Amino acid sequence: MLNFTSLFRLHNNLINHSANLASLALRLYLAPIFWMAGMSKLNAFDSTVEWFGNSDWGLGLPFPFLMTVLATAAELIGAVLLVLGLFTRLISIPLMITMLIAILCVHWDNGWQAIADANAPFANEQVLAAPEKLERARDILQTHGNYEWLTASGKFVILNNGIEFAATYFIMLLALAGLGGGRYHSLDYWLNLYLGRQYPLLKNVSLNR
Repeated sequence: MLNFTSLFRLHNNLINHSANLASLALRLYLAPIFWMAGMSKLNAFDSTVEWFGNSDWGLGLPFPFLMTVLATAAELIGAVLLVLGLFTRLISIPLMITMLIAILCVHWDNGWQAIADANAPFANEQVLAAPEKLERARDILQTHGNYEWLTASGKFVILNNGIEFAATYFIMLLALAGLGGGRYHSLDYWLNLYLGRQYPLLKNVSLNR
C-alpha cells in the first residue's frame, strides 16, 4: 500500500519526466518557426533592412542593418541550437528579445488576435469590422471567380497581425529558459555531464538545471 512518502516520490518523478518531455516538445516546436523566420529575412535581406529602418512605411528602428543581422542570426542560430538542445537557456534570451521587439514594434497596434475573429475574445474595432469585409470579398470571388478552386486549400480569413503568435512564442521561450534543454535528449545534458566529470568544481554550475 502506498504511503505518503511513496506518493510524494511518485509525484516528483512524474513532474520531472513531464518537464523533461515539455523541454523537448518546446524545442522541436519552436525550431522550425525561427528557422523559417530567419530564412525569410536572409532571402530578402536588403528589403528587410529597408523595412526595419524606414519610419514612413516600416518600423523606423535605429541601426537597421545591424538589427537585421542580429535578428536573422538569432533566429537561424537559435533554430539550430534548439534542435540540438545546446545552450538552450542562453539562446532563449536573444530570441525572447526578438519576440519583444516584434510585439512592440510590429504587432502591438493590431491588438491581440493574429487572425481576425469577431466572436473571439479581445476583438478590437478592426477585428469587429472584418466579417463584413470578408463577406464582401466572398461575394466578389463567388461572382467573378472559381470559388471552389480558390478555397480548396482552405477558407479565406483576414490576417489581423496582432501580438498573439509572438506573445505565445515569448511565453514558450520563457518556459524553456526555466526548464533548460531537458535530460538525455539535449546536448546541454551531456555537456554538463562531461564537464562535471572533467572539472568537479563545475558540478554545481549546470547548463541544464
